[in-house]
Amino acid sequence: MAKKAKNDNPVYKIVEVVGSSTISWEDAARAAVESAARTLRDLRVAEITKLDMKIDNGKVVAYRARVSMSFKYED
Repeated sequence: MAKKAKNDNPVYKIVEVVGSSTISWEDAARAAVESAARTLRDLRVAEITKLDMKIDNGKVVAYRARVSMSFKYED
Protein backbone atom coordinates (compact mmCIF):
# COMPACT_ATOMS: atom_id res chain seq x y z
CA MET A 1 0.00 0.00 0.00
CA ALA A 2 1.37 3.44 -0.94
CA LYS A 3 2.13 5.87 1.86
CA LYS A 4 0.89 9.44 1.70
CA ALA A 5 3.54 12.09 1.43
CA LYS A 6 3.76 14.30 4.52
CA ASN A 7 2.36 17.38 2.70
CA ASP A 8 -0.52 15.82 0.77
CA ASN A 9 -3.04 17.70 2.87
CA PRO A 10 -1.33 20.90 3.98
CA VAL A 11 -2.88 23.15 6.59
CA TYR A 12 -2.48 26.92 6.55
CA LYS A 13 -2.69 29.46 9.35
CA ILE A 14 -4.09 32.93 8.68
CA VAL A 15 -2.85 36.09 10.37
CA GLU A 16 -4.06 39.65 9.98
CA VAL A 17 -1.69 42.62 9.87
CA VAL A 18 -2.31 46.35 9.34
CA GLY A 19 0.25 48.26 7.28
CA SER A 20 0.47 52.04 7.12
CA SER A 21 1.93 54.47 4.60
CA THR A 22 1.87 58.21 3.98
CA ILE A 23 2.05 57.53 0.23
CA SER A 24 -0.63 55.00 -0.81
CA TRP A 25 -2.72 51.96 0.08
CA GLU A 26 -0.43 49.88 -2.14
CA ASP A 27 2.59 50.92 -0.09
CA ALA A 28 0.66 50.23 3.12
CA ALA A 29 -0.20 46.69 1.94
CA ARG A 30 3.38 46.10 0.84
CA ALA A 31 4.65 47.26 4.25
CA ALA A 32 2.32 44.81 5.99
CA VAL A 33 3.52 41.86 3.90
CA GLU A 34 7.20 42.78 4.14
CA SER A 35 6.97 43.23 7.89
CA ALA A 36 5.20 39.89 8.38
CA ALA A 37 7.72 38.15 6.11
CA ARG A 38 10.52 39.06 8.51
CA THR A 39 9.09 36.78 11.19
CA LEU A 40 6.81 34.32 9.35
CA ARG A 41 8.11 31.67 6.99
CA ASP A 42 6.55 30.44 3.79
CA LEU A 43 3.86 33.09 3.30
CA ARG A 44 1.50 31.89 0.57
CA VAL A 45 -1.35 34.30 -0.10
CA ALA A 46 -2.17 37.86 0.95
CA GLU A 47 -5.65 39.37 0.76
CA ILE A 48 -6.47 42.99 1.43
CA THR A 49 -9.54 42.88 3.62
CA LYS A 50 -9.99 46.55 4.48
CA LEU A 51 -8.67 49.93 3.41
CA ASP A 52 -8.94 53.10 5.47
CA MET A 53 -7.26 56.46 5.98
CA LYS A 54 -6.07 58.39 8.97
CA ILE A 55 -7.27 61.99 8.87
CA ASP A 56 -5.76 64.89 10.78
CA ASN A 57 -7.18 68.40 10.61
CA GLY A 58 -9.26 67.54 7.55
CA LYS A 59 -6.33 66.09 5.57
CA VAL A 60 -5.36 62.50 4.82
CA VAL A 61 -2.12 61.81 6.68
CA ALA A 62 -1.86 58.03 6.28
CA TYR A 63 -3.27 55.16 4.26
CA ARG A 64 -3.87 51.87 6.07
CA ALA A 65 -4.39 48.40 4.63
CA ARG A 66 -5.59 45.44 6.68
CA VAL A 67 -4.08 42.34 5.11
CA SER A 68 -4.85 38.69 5.82
CA MET A 69 -1.97 36.37 5.02
CA SER A 70 -1.65 32.62 5.07
CA PHE A 71 1.37 30.49 5.68
CA LYS A 72 1.87 26.76 5.88
CA TYR A 73 1.23 25.40 9.35
CA GLU A 74 3.96 23.07 10.54
CA ASP A 75 3.12 20.48 13.13
